[in-house]
Amino acid sequence: MSKSIDELVDVDIEGTVAREIFVDEEIFEKELEHVFGRAWLFVGHVDLVPKPNDYFASRMGTDPVILTRDHKGEIHVLLNTCTHRGMKLCRSDQGNTRTFTCPYHGWSFSTDGRFVGRPGGLVGVPGLEKNYHDELDKNEWGLIPVPQVEVYKGTVWATWAEDAPTLEEYLGDMRLYLDYALDYRDGRPDGAEVFGGIQKWRVKANWKMIPENFIGDLYHDVSHRSVDAVGIGPSGKGRRDTFANRMTLCFPQHGHGVIGQLPFYEEYEGVSGAWGDNPDVKAYYEQVHQDRVERFGDSRRVSMSVGTIFPSMSFHGRQPRTIAWVHPISATETEIWRIYLVDKDAPEPVKDEARRYYLRYSGPAGMTESDDMENWAYATRASEGWRAKQLKFNYQMGLGHAKAVPDLEHAVENGEYNEENARAFYRRWAQFMNASSWKDIPMPVDEAEQ
Repeated sequence: MSKSIDELVDVDIEGTVAREIFVDEEIFEKELEHVFGRAWLFVGHVDLVPKPNDYFASRMGTDPVILTRDHKGEIHVLLNTCTHRGMKLCRSDQGNTRTFTCPYHGWSFSTDGRFVGRPGGLVGVPGLEKNYHDELDKNEWGLIPVPQVEVYKGTVWATWAEDAPTLEEYLGDMRLYLDYALDYRDGRPDGAEVFGGIQKWRVKANWKMIPENFIGDLYHDVSHRSVDAVGIGPSGKGRRDTFANRMTLCFPQHGHGVIGQLPFYEEYEGVSGAWGDNPDVKAYYEQVHQDRVERFGDSRRVSMSVGTIFPSMSFHGRQPRTIAWVHPISATETEIWRIYLVDKDAPEPVKDEARRYYLRYSGPAGMTESDDMENWAYATRASEGWRAKQLKFNYQMGLGHAKAVPDLEHAVENGEYNEENARAFYRRWAQFMNASSWKDIPMPVDEAEQ
């Protein structure tokens, strides 16, 4: 890497980002430590491990990890590699077991910490007395736990950085928009459940292109004209039902961004008309809307369409209602995982209608996401050449025109079409890449603390 990070990313003055950061393997290797090794990463949902001793194989960057629930119901995240010779322990996507047993040499590790002090502790070693002469200290050779793990309204987050701020501090007021996706549609807290399976697919593109796409890029709607013309939305119009007063807003000091509405104090008219193709489902959402109006009254609330939490988790809050997170494979290949959400107490016809819509919208076979994958893959491929790699991507739209959002901490808005959110993402990326540890990564400071 011949150039400094500040030469590669100049979003504040020039409004550009070097193509090199999307194709260079040396930069990619540094990202694994500086970004994925420090940031709070989404690793799954508690619904993926509903019972004691359930496990789900996830990833943090390129590291395989095990999301597991112990016999007390506590959630843990462990590095998915045997400490003896490195064998991957959980090779199934998910399951249930009381011990993680290595098929290579038979070492076994506890899922819940009983008898060994902690989850992931080493419990069984073949030939411990005879071959090791009972001299192996099992306390030193348990699975590596992720230092910080937090569960937020069913979503599970983890970070390798012991000195990272809390998840709540990391999210800032972006948490309000995440709440919109995770709460019941009528405003009751913590009502979303995962239903159906997990979609997983790979695309020959740099990982950053995916969260950037969802952080606030309305400008690329031209890519979806054919889908809009077909009308796959719940009411048969466009890709989704209409969304009033949408705009892009972001949290520059956090790196998060969203397409949504500014905080408001009275429900917008017209939203209850969603899912108009099915009268029963439409009646359900009309009732949900009325319940929401009564529940919130004149208090503050937000709503949103799609957003990204830096660095690698993106989510749709309305239509479709889903969480996607990316796993980097190399500088030019990424694996995408997606799960789908619905209210726990929604009637089966509502869930079934949602399932049908989600499938025609999202994933590798979804009519919308297939457009996106083509963009990401060809943009990466067209930037790999010797000459193309010397060029820069343009992020100048709306540069210098952002305005503070009074009702949100450390947030700005820049109208409907702009690239402010992408600039916030790459500014934050550069801060992580330049830092030697979390103490060098700036966090927002409230005016009262200054």
